[in-house]
Amino acid sequence: MLALCGLAGVTNAQPAAADDAQSKQMFKAMTDYLAGQQAFSFNYDATLDIVTADMMKVGLASSGSLTLQRPDKARMTRTGVVDVELTYDGKTVSAIGKNLNVYTKIPLEGSVEDMIDTLRSAYGVEAPAADLLSANAFEIMMENVSTGKDLGSGVIGGEVCNHLAFRTRDTDWEIWIADGDVPRPCRITITSRMMAMAPSYTVQISNWKAGKDVTADDFQLKTGDAKEVKIEEMPGLDDLAGLVEEGDAQ
Repeated sequence: MLALCGLAGVTNAQPAAADDAQSKQMFKAMTDYLAGQQAFSFNYDATLDIVTADMMKVGLASSGSLTLQRPDKARMTRTGVVDVELTYDGKTVSAIGKNLNVYTKIPLEGSVEDMIDTLRSAYGVEAPAADLLSANAFEIMMENVSTGKDLGSGVIGGEVCNHLAFRTRDTDWEIWIADGDVPRPCRITITSRMMAMAPSYTVQISNWKAGKDVTADDFQLKTGDAKEVKIEEMPGLDDLAGLVEEGDAQ
């Protein structure tokens, strides 16, 4: 209780307008850093909270990696309920369900941003920390923000980070940004304000690399003897696929 009271004193110590401006300024410094990287990669651990029909809150855990090379190359993996790998070479999106031994390919020319938008809008597939991957991340993520707070320092994976919190009409989201000359994201949590028991999604980032430190990649998917299917016939691209029946999750 004393710690919470102390935190309340810190967060209320400066005027709301100054707090809001400072938090947005710190977030913009991070997005400017990300946008300026021609290539970067990281590992991640993610937890997706869902709420069942009988109001039980449970978390689905997964781990994976992401490598991005601007403007039009990416490789993503996720291992959890399913084991999925996805690549994009600027012309084709390819994905394989390794535990299902099936793969799919979608013709798609454009940038990484085009790929992310198409997968999200047409197929309901999200990249880890997807909005942060855009060159316009600040504009995208600040569009509906009503307030922001600088919550001071936190420690993620042993590293001192700046802890920021933002609110929109539908969600609260927090981000922890590494302190110092490399303001990379360390953790992001998005919490729904519109659903019972406030389910949330957290991505914690580790093994960050940028520039020449990023391992070279041809961004081609190795499918082996897997069977090709249409993307609509390929389960597993969504974290919830096959786990709950329609209507079970809030």
